[in-house]
Amino acid sequence: MARMSDRKSSPLALAAKAGAASIGNGVGSASRAARGDSGKTAVQVLERMVSLLDGLAQQPDPVSLKDLSIRTGLHPSTAHRILNDLVWARFVDRVEPGTYQLGMRLLELGNLVKARLNVRDAALGPMRELHRITAQPVNLSIRQADEIVYIERAVSERSGMQVVRAVGGRAPLHLTSVGKLFLAADNTRLIQGYVARTGLPGHTRNSITDPAMLERELALVRARGYARDNEELELGVRCIAAGIRDDTGQLVAGLSISAPADFVQDGWIELLCKTATQISSALGHDPSPGN
Repeated sequence: MARMSDRKSSPLALAAKAGAASIGNGVGSASRAARGDSGKTAVQVLERMVSLLDGLAQQPDPVSLKDLSIRTGLHPSTAHRILNDLVWARFVDRVEPGTYQLGMRLLELGNLVKARLNVRDAALGPMRELHRITAQPVNLSIRQADEIVYIERAVSERSGMQVVRAVGGRAPLHLTSVGKLFLAADNTRLIQGYVARTGLPGHTRNSITDPAMLERELALVRARGYARDNEELELGVRCIAAGIRDDTGQLVAGLSISAPADFVQDGWIELLCKTATQISSALGHDPSPGN
């Protein structure tokens, strides 16, 4: 995977325009501004949002309202109103009164898009081969906040089970094999934060809902190098997952095999891990010590 040296090509800047479109759908005051601004259309409001985001993306440091108004040609009151909406949606952070910088939500969206595009392209061929050998659904998932998102799947009529969660579906981290990989990569403080936010809700009688039990499970994941879901999300379904890493060594996705609970084979583990390593190598990951 090529490294991005230009600030404008970073995930943060790449997400800016997509973020503005998202705001147009989700922020009420922006829509009200579009309706009441002397005939200005919603498209014009979005263009102004994009111009403000671009203005922030071009500067490494926080930018004042006055400076943004000059750079974009927007009246200060108009810029201020739109920036308030962007702050509300977390696309912009207000560092101090009258000073702004791009927000963390853009980074989240940019990383999500980056992961979907690059990981999916690298994984599709190996996933299909793994499915051909196992005849079971093979899933590619990434993390978004406290959930995993299924972004690709290799499945056919040969598969031994019905796929319940479609591509684009989500599931809690602690109830899935891929989710456990991501939690196992977190430090204790981050895991405690996840537990506090979610409360570890259960879906089946096998679900892990106790923090101490979760920590023991994550210790097993770290020791083994792969993770299991023992009918914790859906009764009758077990999964095995291995991690996929990028050129920086960061865990960016998980590859999993789903199968009927009485049909999962330990012989798949080595093949699954080799396939995940193959995809990681395609993303530029060097598995040698120190990388």
